[in-house]
Amino acid sequence: MSMFCYQCQETARNEGCTVKGVCGKTAEVACLQDLLVWLVKGLSLLGGRARELGIRDHDAEVFVARALFATITNANFDPGRFEALLAEAVDRRDALCERVRAACAGGRGKDCCEGLPDCATWRPAGDGRDELVGKGAAVGILADPDLDEDIRSLRELLTYGLKGIAAYTDHALILGQENPEVLAFLQEGLAATLDDGLDAAALTGLVERCGAMGVKAMALLDAANTGAYGHPEPTEAELGVRPGPGILVSGHDLKDLDELLEQTAGRGVNVYTHGEMLPAQAYPAFRRHPHFAGNYGGSWWRQAEEFERFGGPILMTTNCIVTPRDSYKDRLYTTGLAGWPGCPHVPDRAPGGAKDFSALVEKALDLPGPEELETGTIPVGWAHDAVLARAGDIVAAIRRGEIRRFVVMGGCDGRHRSREYFTQVARSLPADHVILTAGCAKYRYNKLDLGTVAGIPRILDAGQCNDSYSLVVVAMKLAEAMGVGDVNELPISYDIAWYEQKAVIVLLALLSLGVRNIRLGPTLPAFLSPGVAKVLVERFALKPTGEAEADLAAIAAGA
Repeated sequence: MSMFCYQCQETARNEGCTVKGVCGKTAEVACLQDLLVWLVKGLSLLGGRARELGIRDHDAEVFVARALFATITNANFDPGRFEALLAEAVDRRDALCERVRAACAGGRGKDCCEGLPDCATWRPAGDGRDELVGKGAAVGILADPDLDEDIRSLRELLTYGLKGIAAYTDHALILGQENPEVLAFLQEGLAATLDDGLDAAALTGLVERCGAMGVKAMALLDAANTGAYGHPEPTEAELGVRPGPGILVSGHDLKDLDELLEQTAGRGVNVYTHGEMLPAQAYPAFRRHPHFAGNYGGSWWRQAEEFERFGGPILMTTNCIVTPRDSYKDRLYTTGLAGWPGCPHVPDRAPGGAKDFSALVEKALDLPGPEELETGTIPVGWAHDAVLARAGDIVAAIRRGEIRRFVVMGGCDGRHRSREYFTQVARSLPADHVILTAGCAKYRYNKLDLGTVAGIPRILDAGQCNDSYSLVVVAMKLAEAMGVGDVNELPISYDIAWYEQKAVIVLLALLSLGVRNIRLGPTLPAFLSPGVAKVLVERFALKPTGEAEADLAAIAAGA
């Protein structure tokens, strides 16, 4: 086997990709990613020792978050970019080791960098990529074939939860917001995966803490987004196209969209959203731009056909890249931690400055613009502020029996035919059931005409996957308004779709809040060993999705 990866829902045979990732990443890139995760574990171990000595290397903590984010599914496929990250990981680790060694020599008279594992000391002998790939292949998930399967499963579950936190942390950092406790936990969690003294119970405790930290990370990002761009407002997002050239923005980074809108003002270029950028249609700060057009296309996995037909440049701000066709590869721009070899990349902004999107603007002016895919509108903007503004009406409707149940159907979309299950469930829910959603899973049903109940749409879209925090806030506030002490006593069912590591931290966040009876699909993660899956089932009543008809009956019965 030339690689091994099972961090996403579409992993081969629900066991693991061993030749090439289903996502499109090569074995070379997979090994470079494994090496980067291994090196930041060493950096994190040193970060913990440094904090014990009163040393906090803020830049190293931020680097850990960015490095982890670069390795999530469908984010960065460019081996050259990973080589640069690997070099930075080694340099930051060794510089921190010297600071730790100096502090120990001055205060304790011993070398605190003695006895470190290989990941905290290894340096490449040369500058060739083959050496890096070879080392990555040697230190990946299956590096220790004798490791207990439950320990390996818990370590990977923790690592993938940390990757999700890292993604949300990076978004918040870009907007100038951070939580030192979360940054420190990223390092603590990574270092814990190196500790052979931690048994399954200790690792399970760390996984639960990871979920709690995920809640804090999502709360921080929610405050950062709304502080910068206002609270989302219920909006009908346009689906058609306007005459003239356009730029399509996909991914999750709102600041990239903000700066692009500023730089296209008055240039005769329309800016459209795609995929997880759809929720931006509801932010007041963006809607003030007259050239901010509607949403183009649907879920991430349909992008090859949609990007080809768009007829203008596309900006990928974060993950969700699929293998680009040659027909549009020269107009697919990446930025931030996203990357694809051969596609133009917009560099990071200088401190206090903005990214330079002039190349996209000029490209757009030379191209004809988008071909229309569809017309109409879809409702967006039902984040916690908008829903809670109607809390009195909603509680009254529940008590009158007009709204009998909420069904949380957030999470990720994907290519598998089995995901039609979520469309079937949404289409067949009784008319007195309301869907609460966030993430790209909504593209399985957000264009269905499900009407309204009690004056609100039956699909309440809170936003991106990170906006799952809104669903948590809504549940807790409804419990308070209805005088219920436990959110599990509310008429809310959970039918969650997952794909990658941001969905993992959303799941862990819900579990940390005590939410039970979550259905997760279309499959349970391959990285859950039978023993770990059994614990989740017994402790939280986690269950896999089943047949739509049977699950519908169970949801209606509150089970």
